[in-house]
Amino acid sequence: MKNQIRVRFAPSPTGYLHVGGLRTALYDYLYARKTNGKFILRIEDTDRTRYVEGAVENLIKSLNEVGLDYDEGPEVGGEFGPYFQSERTELYQRYARELVEKGAAYPCFCTTEDLEKMREEQKAAGTGIGYDGRCRHIDPAEAQRRIAAGEPHVIRLKVPMKGEVVFYDVVRGRVAFQWDTVDDQVLIKSDGYPTYHLANVVDDHHMEVSHVIRGEEWLSSTPKHLFMYQQFGWKPPKWVHLPLILNPDRSKLSKRQGDVATEDFLRKGYLPEALLNFIALLGWHDSGDRELFTLDELVRAFSFKRISKAGAVFDLEKLNWMNQHYMKTLDLGYIVIKALPFFQDAGLPVDDMEQLRLIIDFSRERVHTLQELAEFSKVFFTTPILDAEKSVFATQDAAQKIFAFWAEQIPSLDCNDDAAINALIKETTKVCGVKGKELYFPLRLALFGDYHGPEVAALLRIIGKEEAQKRFAGLLL
Repeated sequence: MKNQIRVRFAPSPTGYLHVGGLRTALYDYLYARKTNGKFILRIEDTDRTRYVEGAVENLIKSLNEVGLDYDEGPEVGGEFGPYFQSERTELYQRYARELVEKGAAYPCFCTTEDLEKMREEQKAAGTGIGYDGRCRHIDPAEAQRRIAAGEPHVIRLKVPMKGEVVFYDVVRGRVAFQWDTVDDQVLIKSDGYPTYHLANVVDDHHMEVSHVIRGEEWLSSTPKHLFMYQQFGWKPPKWVHLPLILNPDRSKLSKRQGDVATEDFLRKGYLPEALLNFIALLGWHDSGDRELFTLDELVRAFSFKRISKAGAVFDLEKLNWMNQHYMKTLDLGYIVIKALPFFQDAGLPVDDMEQLRLIIDFSRERVHTLQELAEFSKVFFTTPILDAEKSVFATQDAAQKIFAFWAEQIPSLDCNDDAAINALIKETTKVCGVKGKELYFPLRLALFGDYHGPEVAALLRIIGKEEAQKRFAGLLL
């Protein structure tokens, strides 16, 4: 397997699946599928203080809902498991001990209070904030004595203090850091659990990960990871650091600015097809100006070469436009199935599937999301309540004549016969002496609750004869 493309999505179960995480998972998926490689899901659950009950299930559910199936991981298995880092702690501790023995890591006995005091002193002095290495020089024998005495400690990486580290990133090309800007990272916490930095290096090696695709915020951690690869004598993976996802004001996308969870967008009625298509374009673009892709088309088109270095703005208007496109163009039966929970949540009846198909087929042309679809469709299930201005309009003589005439004629009207409906409209012009908006405004007001809206024939087909007569009769004084 050494030459096989193997990529991993390694979220922490600290809550929801952020759309930034979804993009990472999507790019992992696209690259694995394009290269006939393997897409791995690994749960990095070693930070027990931030662990959220049910978060793993939420992550897996979100991936399943958008159709990103993984080849190895929880619920699927694989020969490189276990895929929960909390079940691999002995492995990390063994490698931490190896680093200590090689002089590439050391025990640190600083307390929380020590570290807080250090930060305050650094702030006051105007120097860089970071661990100052004060436990670096403790004699190893002394350190072992203190550990044997039960003194709480962590294990820190002992990075070089001088020189430069250079590596190649697939997106950014040559990247260089000065070692004096890289602090001594904690590898094993006082509770015995590893930090992300040690665990992901060990697991990426043991799981034979070929490419590490992750957000730009991890770029500055790469020197620490490379240092560990060198100390262990392992070949590092290729690095692919993705650009930040930004709010319209160019700040980093965060919960404070609105929804950022995959489940939030699905709950609001964005289709998986639209969400994946939109997320794919946050940092990647096709060689042409094309913007609409199925998942299979994205697999064929995807390339690391077309990932941008610049931050990508999360444009909700564009997502709405894209979702509306999929609402209108995907198979009606599929949209009906997707819409059912939203209609049920809105308290709308879903027992008449033929009527529901008519309503959804008509309404999906006029909304952006499934949630809006259910809201827009309420008018077809319940008699519209007119506001004060429209209520006054409905009492005028011309409107009353039309209401009375249609209430009388509808029982004998075939609401599925457009020719018959058009004939009745022409007859209304003769009998009531109205035409144009004086005719259509009252008709739509009675059937739809507004002056503007669908064609009268479309409304009658959807709501049916009995409901139509009820609505006209209900407006008669």
